[in-house]
Amino acid sequence: MVTSLNVDTALLQEAIELTGEMTIETLVEIALREYIKRLKQMKILEFFGTIDYEESYDYKQQRNIA
Repeated sequence: MVTSLNVDTALLQEAIELTGEMTIETLVEIALREYIKRLKQMKILEFFGTIDYEESYDYKQQRNIA
């Protein structure tokens, strides 16, 4: 897909220096993947404190291998 973007040149240069990538297309793809990953992580935080668990459950018990 061909898309025209107006992006701050300083941001592009910093991204090139940090990642070592040489194409703007790759930089944009990396940025979108990271952004999506961060949004998914934030959605998981919405569940914090909403899931009930069995207080007597011993999760360490499964680590003991006989």
